[in-house]
Amino acid sequence: MSPEQLTTDYARIERAIRYLDRERAAAPSLADVAEHVGLSEAHFQRLFTRWAGISPKRFLQHRTAEVVKRLLRERRPLLDVTYEAGLSGPGRLHDLLVNAEAVTPGEYQRAGAGLTIRYGFHPTPFGECLIAVTPRGVCHLAFVAPVTRAQALERLRHDWGGAALMADQAATRGAAAQAFPPPGSAAVPGLALHVKGTNFQLKVWRALLEVPPGSVTTYGDLAAAIGDPNAARAVGTAVGSNPVSYLIPCHRVIRASGELGGYAWGPDRKRAMLALESGRSAAPEAVDGSTSAAVRPPARTPGSPRVARPASAGGAPRARSA
Repeated sequence: MSPEQLTTDYARIERAIRYLDRERAAAPSLADVAEHVGLSEAHFQRLFTRWAGISPKRFLQHRTAEVVKRLLRERRPLLDVTYEAGLSGPGRLHDLLVNAEAVTPGEYQRAGAGLTIRYGFHPTPFGECLIAVTPRGVCHLAFVAPVTRAQALERLRHDWGGAALMADQAATRGAAAQAFPPPGSAAVPGLALHVKGTNFQLKVWRALLEVPPGSVTTYGDLAAAIGDPNAARAVGTAVGSNPVSYLIPCHRVIRASGELGGYAWGPDRKRAMLALESGRSAAPEAVDGSTSAAVRPPARTPGSPRVARPASAGGAPRARSA
């Protein structure tokens, strides 16, 4: 699929989501949604399959507020889910793919001085993103809309004020492709992250890596998972400071009421991410297109990479909503 086609597809998906939310009381049909985005029902079906790798019916079933609330009701303590899935301990669930490494305290204080960071803008299923890499892994991932490319780049420059930034599409293309594999393709393990944060932020981000696709958690649950149940507000700030959006899945955090809550890249994008993950994690569709209850996350296979324990670091980068 071309980058232009991917961008066009997501723009239509986001428009469809806004329409569904606005007209949810009327329970619009698939044909209604297709008409709203200017496509025939058959064309809309093909667009969804191309974009999501699942049917539009399944996607629509999994983007409702009721489904998000059900996921919340069914949530289990993160460590219980980890051990039930047959894993050896926490930090193994995030698709068994991501290895997170923290900067050292000295590197944190130098804000990247002496480091060259290569960046590029790439299409994703959720719109264009800015992705930046160091020799040790992805250090920054942010979506461009609703901000401009220049504003997105300024955020990167702020977080790594001492580093030399270099535009390099070729150097970042592989990381972008690994972060967002095409629908239906097998994900490639071993994507490395090189993150910068306080000890507290690193604990929160590590807990986020334990929330599997198709699941949600709350700020209170994250606070309990890191052993500080009274720190839900501080956890929210740490979630909002996540420098590697989507890969450290802050979009999987919702309010205890079941409401989606804030997201720096817009509620429509967050809703699309959760619906897509929930739909893909559900049991296969029956012949009539219906779905059964969500299955549990897969057990770790031999040789799967483990998520590294981030090292300690001091200081606090600027927080932003995620």
